[in-house]
Amino acid sequence: MQEELIKRAVELMEDGTVNRVLGWQKGQFVYDITPAVFTSADELKENFVYNDFCGDNLSKYLKDETEKEGKVLVFLKPCDTYSFNQLLTEYKIHRENVYAIGIECYGKADVELLRRKGIDGILDVKNENGTLKIATIYGDEEVPMMEAMAERCVNCKSKKHVAYDELIGEDGEVLDSNRFDMVEKLEQMSAQERFDFWQGELSRCIRCNACRNVCPACTCEKCVFDNPDSGLYNKAAADSFEEKMFHIIRAYHVAGRCTDCGECSRVCPEHIPLHLLNRKFIKDYNELYGSFMAGAEVGQVSPMVDFTMDNDAEPSIVQKGGAE
Repeated sequence: MQEELIKRAVELMEDGTVNRVLGWQKGQFVYDITPAVFTSADELKENFVYNDFCGDNLSKYLKDETEKEGKVLVFLKPCDTYSFNQLLTEYKIHRENVYAIGIECYGKADVELLRRKGIDGILDVKNENGTLKIATIYGDEEVPMMEAMAERCVNCKSKKHVAYDELIGEDGEVLDSNRFDMVEKLEQMSAQERFDFWQGELSRCIRCNACRNVCPACTCEKCVFDNPDSGLYNKAAADSFEEKMFHIIRAYHVAGRCTDCGECSRVCPEHIPLHLLNRKFIKDYNELYGSFMAGAEVGQVSPMVDFTMDNDAEPSIVQKGGAE
C-alpha cells in the first residue's frame, strides 16, 4: 500500500488540492517510524513510509497544521478517524484546511513484543501473508503477526472509518472486541489489590510527558502541569501520591473525550498500561448511560457534559446497560 499512498499524495500535491502531506517518515530502523510533514514529491518518494510499525495517530498534529496556509493531506487509519471527529467537535482543527484519506488497517506491530521473544538487532521486517519475516544481525526469524500485534490492535474497537474525503482500501465495521476484559479483571480485585497494581505501574513513571504530548485529547493551550503557579508544575515526584497524581488528573481531563486510540500506552518508555484508566471511564459510560464512543460523530455530546431527565442517574440507581 505504501506506493499507492505516495502516488496519490503526489497527485494531490501536483494538482494543487494540497500543498503538504502529513504522514509517516522512516527513521534509522525499520520500526523507528515518526510522524512527518512532506512538502514536495521528492520528499515523499525518498522518505515516506507505510508499514506494520506506522501506529502513530496523525490526527494529533492537525491542530497546528490546520492553522497554516493551504490544505494539508492526512492519512488516517480507522481508529484515527475517531480522534479526528472529536477534534472537530471541540473546534480544535479547521476542517476546510484538511484533505483526509482513510486507509484500511489490520493491526500494527509492537517492536517490544518482538524483543520479549529475544529478537533484537532488527535490520528489516516484511509481512508475508500474516507472518513477519525478520532479518537481524544474528540471523533470520519468523513470527506470526498476531503474536507481535499491539494490544490496542488485538482489541481493536473498529475497522470502520467515521470520517474521510477519500478512502484507499476497504472500509470495515465497528467490532465487538475484548478491550474491557482487563478492566473487568481490575474491578474484581479488592481495593487494596487495585491500589497495589496501580502503585506498581505508576511508580515507574519518569514524568517524560510523552503520554500527554501524544494524546489527541490533550489540546490545552497551556497544560496545568506547565503552569508554575498551579502547584502542579512539572517536576519529579516528591512522594508516592505525586507519582499517581499526574496520571489521575490527566485521565479525568480527557474523560468523555478519549477515543481509546492507545497512543498513551504506545509511547510510554516504561510500558505503563495507561489506556486502562481511560477504558475504565469508557466502560462506566456504557453501563451508566448506554453505548457511547467519543468521536463516533462530529458534534456528539459526551454524557459528562449532557443532562437529560430520562437518561441520567446516580450509579446507585443504574442497572448495567443503561439508566433505569
